[in-house]
Amino acid sequence: MIIKVKSPGRINLIGEHTDYNGGYVLPGAINKAIKFEIYKVNKVHCEVKSAKIKKSLIFDINKIKKSETHWHNYIIGTIDYFLSKKNKITPFNCSIKSNLPIGSGISSSSALISGFAKAIIELYELKYNKSDIIKIVSYVERNFIGLKGGIMDQFTVNYGLKDNLILLNCYNSSYNYIEFKSKSFCILLLNTNVKHTLINSAYNDRVNECLNAEKILNTYFNCNKKLANFTLDELDLVKNKLNLIVFKRARFVISENTRTLNGSELLKESNFHEFGKLMYDSHNGLKNLYEVSCAELDFIVDYTKKLKYVVGSRMMGGGFGGCTINLIEKKYIDKFIKDISRNYLTTFNKNLTPIKVNIANGLTFKKIK
Repeated sequence: MIIKVKSPGRINLIGEHTDYNGGYVLPGAINKAIKFEIYKVNKVHCEVKSAKIKKSLIFDINKIKKSETHWHNYIIGTIDYFLSKKNKITPFNCSIKSNLPIGSGISSSSALISGFAKAIIELYELKYNKSDIIKIVSYVERNFIGLKGGIMDQFTVNYGLKDNLILLNCYNSSYNYIEFKSKSFCILLLNTNVKHTLINSAYNDRVNECLNAEKILNTYFNCNKKLANFTLDELDLVKNKLNLIVFKRARFVISENTRTLNGSELLKESNFHEFGKLMYDSHNGLKNLYEVSCAELDFIVDYTKKLKYVVGSRMMGGGFGGCTINLIEKKYIDKFIKDISRNYLTTFNKNLTPIKVNIANGLTFKKIK
């Protein structure tokens, strides 16, 4: 039996760095994905081949340990999870193909773990559901990658629905679908080709700074809430108890959570112009309060502000590189790509990679006997 899995990337229209702070996000799965093909073999070792990387990962299922090669740990960590739960896994061959740019902020890592986990689940007929896969991704990220992320990426990969964004409450995992279809507007990603490695780019520092603010707020108000669920007025009351950096991080998170909720209502009314203003506000906060932007991202966002046919733009993902997400009138998209690519190349002496995306279904699979 052969199992084929298609695991998509995701965009996040607004709600950045709110997921691990118990806030709201507004993501959607996209029509770019990682594809897996897996089957059992009568061998001693497992082999995982990536079309993008010439050298295969070969390992003994009975001797699982972390690898010095970064991408190996997404695979090894997933296998480790299943073995830790006493699931019987025998040797297999797996091939991986992808059109998801790595390190661009569209969740290639969660797509990889989710897709591979689903492939293992179906191949060995294990009893795990979508919620379990979300937990598996968190396990691998924390124990094998060293990343203190939230649930947005893996939730979107698994629960994505064509032509719909997900308004997700990351505190309790409740969610609603919001239709995203427009004859006039579309989403365009612009990859700066500045590669970010979240572990090495102070991502975990931001998590710890937010936890610091959350602890102080909960102590002051004698409650037990996540940072995103406090108000700016409440934050101001403890300002003198926080250092400036922690205060700025908390101010961004609380403001971004409000923007996300307001933005979801604007999208229900198809008010793209007002929504676009919130995207610019989001980027301003990510740049100045959360301090996770970079010159290339800022250049793109600033460039779009003078163009009437781009109604919103902001950096997307963990930051320190990756993509901007742009809300643009469809009829101008080719002109926009041509003009901004030329200016970006002149300014930074590197190419800008445009990625046209549609909102697509989440993870799918099929069995071939």
